[in-house]
Amino acid sequence: MVNVSESKIGLSMQFCLGEQFSSLVKNLRKVDVHHVEAVDEGLHALNSRRAVALKKIARSHDLELMVHAPFADINIAAPTQVLRRTILKRLEKSIYYASQLDCRLWVFHPGLETGVSHFYPGVDWQLNMDSIRTLLRIARKHGVEIAIENAPEPHPFLMKSVQEFSRFYSELDEDIGMVLDIGHANLNHQIQEFITQFSDKAVHMHVSDNKGIQDMHLGIGYGTVDWASVAKTVKKVGYNNVILLESLEHVEESLQTLRKLFT
Repeated sequence: MVNVSESKIGLSMQFCLGEQFSSLVKNLRKVDVHHVEAVDEGLHALNSRRAVALKKIARSHDLELMVHAPFADINIAAPTQVLRRTILKRLEKSIYYASQLDCRLWVFHPGLETGVSHFYPGVDWQLNMDSIRTLLRIARKHGVEIAIENAPEPHPFLMKSVQEFSRFYSELDEDIGMVLDIGHANLNHQIQEFITQFSDKAVHMHVSDNKGIQDMHLGIGYGTVDWASVAKTVKKVGYNNVILLESLEHVEESLQTLRKLFT
């Protein structure tokens, strides 16, 4: 079995997303991790000035940054062409800022079904695939690695299950990694299947807990995820990339729990 080194335990700054950008900066100066994920959304949306500030902090505190793409009102499978083009422009800007930050990874969500999806069977899946190929081209232009995340129930995302990701990888003529979200996988009871079937695709892992009903981002051990079993399987498949905490509460306690579980 392969143990994840303690330095591979990271932290998403999503826990302070409801606070001003200055709070993000303050928290970054205090984090006890090497890998950090900034969220390009809401009060923390990136711009040139903020990118400069984050890069300065990353250098002075030896942080390796990742960026989570915007997700509010973002649907890369939007059926309205002008809307989808606008969404892709917003995501291109996010990728650009990720490149300015020298990020190791940019993480994004798959597209969603809409109120007209049943009128046009299969179209939203194709739009989703087309947009992903577009994002890959943009990312190559900016020298950024990107990865797609398994999305949560009960939202109408096109890619939530093992079966949907299997179809995705069988149809895609490009190479893209997966961000395996354990909390999301818990919502469709497929944690073990995701870990074992996509161990060769998982370039990054998000972890938080929930009670199997909605994506609550609880602290580790405060929901129904069997973390001992998760850790055992993760080690068994040889995963040795970043395991990044996305809990919104009990953050420091959860980091310590992860270190005990995976190292």
